[in-house]
Formats: sequence, C-alpha cells, structure tokens
Amino acid sequence: MSERMLRALTTRRIVTAAAFGGGGLTVLGGLTFALLVAEARLARKIIQGSASLLPPVTDGLYGRWLPGDPISFVMLGDSTAAGIGVHEPEETAAGLLASGLAASAGRPVRLTNVAVSGSRSEALREQVSQALKAEPEIAVIMIGANDVTARVAAAESVRHLEEAVRRLRAAGSEVVVGTCPDLGSVEPLMQPLRWIAQRTSRQLAAAQTVVVVRAGGRTVSLGDLLGRDFAIEPGEFFSADRYHPSSRGYGAAAAALLPSVSAALGLEPEARFGEGVLPIYLAAASAAEKPGTEVTARGGNGMSRWVTLLRRTGGAAPARPSSDGSTLPEVAPGVV
Repeated sequence: MSERMLRALTTRRIVTAAAFGGGGLTVLGGLTFALLVAEARLARKIIQGSASLLPPVTDGLYGRWLPGDPISFVMLGDSTAAGIGVHEPEETAAGLLASGLAASAGRPVRLTNVAVSGSRSEALREQVSQALKAEPEIAVIMIGANDVTARVAAAESVRHLEEAVRRLRAAGSEVVVGTCPDLGSVEPLMQPLRWIAQRTSRQLAAAQTVVVVRAGGRTVSLGDLLGRDFAIEPGEFFSADRYHPSSRGYGAAAAALLPSVSAALGLEPEARFGEGVLPIYLAAASAAEKPGTEVTARGGNGMSRWVTLLRRTGGAAPARPSSDGSTLPEVAPGVV
C-alpha cells in the first residue's frame, strides 16, 4: 500500500471518529505527548511572547472609491487570521485579501475580522455568532495551529470546524478555509518535536479538508508554505518572534487564498492546473502535502465522495497599496 493511501486511511479514521463522537482518539501516544510538552516549553521560551500582542485593527472598508455595494467579508480564526506579527492592517492576511478581492471584483469590500489570537477550533462557535451579524457573502477561516500545540484530538477539532462551516453556509456565505499550517516549519521547534509537529499538523489539515468540503466549503492547503521560503530567507517570511508570519509571509498566504476566494464568489476564474478528480480522503491527504492546493466538492455537491483537487495560479502576493491608491485599494480602518 502506498504512503499516500496510508495517509488517506488515517484521515478517514480521524474523521469517522469525529462523526461518531470518538473523543478519545489522539494522533500521538502518551510517551510522545510527554516529549512534545517538554520540548514545547523550550520552544515557548524562544518565541518572544507575541501571543500577548494586539493585532492591527483590520475592520473597515477597502476600495471605498469603487462603485457598487460593498461585499461583506468576514475573517475568523487564530492569531494568523488576526494578524499577529505585523503592525499595519494592509500587511495582514485579512487586509491583503480584502484589498485583493476589491480589486478582483471591482467593488468595495467591507471586512469584519472576528479572529482572536490563541483561539482553538472550539472558539469558532462564538466567532461565527459574531460574524453572522455582518451578513457575510464570503468567510475565510484560518485555524488549527493552537489545536496542535494544545494536543486537542483531531476528531474534536474538526467537529467544531465542520459546525462553523455549516452555520456559515446555512446563512448564505461562501467559505474558504486555510488549513492547519505545518508547524514543523517553525524554527524554534527542534527534533523530534519538529517531526511530531509536522506529522500532527498535516493529519489535522487533511481531516479539516474532509469535513469542510463535506459541509459545503472549500479548503486551501497552507502546509509549509512559509517553511520553504524561511529556509532560504529566514529573516523575511517570519516576524521577530520566529513563529508568526511577517508581512511577506502573510503576503504568501494571501496569494494562496485569494484565487479560491474569488472563485468562491463566482468572479472571473483564475487559470489553474488541476490534478483531476479524486476520492475525498485521498485528495485531502494529497493536499496536506502540497501547499496552495485547493480542494472543492465536485459539481458543488458536498455530499459527494469525489472532489476536485487543483492548484490555482494566483500570481504574486497582493501588493501593499500606494499612497494615492493607484495599485490595490488601500485600507480604510474603521470606516463603517
């Protein structure tokens, strides 16, 4: 049996346990947990307490000079969705996505960011309740890293995520989820914690893909999107804490997500290179290994066992706006 098939079977087992209440399922054994905790404590000493920092205020109207009614866009999730690690709204993933979406749609975008630093997937219930007040047309969720570091069972984690996607879809919002990043790419983590974090992150990302697509959303694998660039330019893609993305790091994430966000809203399709149609569990396992891969239900039917796996050519990361707004729409925080 191939390694990819084994990963697919692992993903199936995790999601099946979630569906039937298998709260006792964990992806790591007890001895490994002890080692993970010990090494994680050391990693936390290296990371400079950025969890206590306040993210930039990203709420507001983007592309305010464009014609038409604003598109309501909500951002949910953890510190990466909130924008910890940078100082300006237009440097965050949320701000870059809002600016890029406004440019793509030719309409203003009203961003409501309800993400909270340190959030695990269980926090999505309250975040969705807040997000629904904005009557979103599109929602982006970035979640999962804190579930891994807190040793939350993947089965429990994905139950919360699936519920969040279903609630948003029931309210008429399109949903794009940036799956759990590969924590094995974070520099402060040492072996064997690095390997454990990588394995656990990818298993959670695969399980997230299955439940999100099943609930009617689509996913984009973030994986080690930053890790590969970090190895080449360590000071460029991560912020000072060496854990959260820098402005270039958030730009890379936004570039991976934006084409799928635009496609979800039925805007002009981006050019794309697909891998064809695969069974959902096999597609989820494959996507977890390839950053930037989108998984969506075949024919829009979330109940299908077959999904479309593809890589969109999103181009360069959305640029920061110029002072006169001549490139991408500039952010207008607080404009309501």
